[in-house]
Amino acid sequence: MSENTYDSVWDALENTPEEAENMRLRSRLMMALADQIKTQRWTQKDAAERLHVTQPRISDLNRGKIDLFSLDTLVNMVSAAGLHIDLSIRPAA
Repeated sequence: MSENTYDSVWDALENTPEEAENMRLRSRLMMALADQIKTQRWTQKDAAERLHVTQPRISDLNRGKIDLFSLDTLVNMVSAAGLHIDLSIRPAA
């Protein structure tokens, strides 16, 4: 029996490297948003108003419903949360 090793859980779960990278990015953005909401002590209602989404969307974010969020949506939410994204692109390992 051979063991596969992966760089991340997304590499193990997704069918292609492209899908894994997309999920990795969405995951990082969602974690940053959740941390910001917690750090600022925003209620779900406060967060929804600040991030220009509905309260159920904040609930989805807090529950980690990653499949319900696109990269575009998360980038907009991160910006509305007062955060800045630094992008680093390098050759794949």
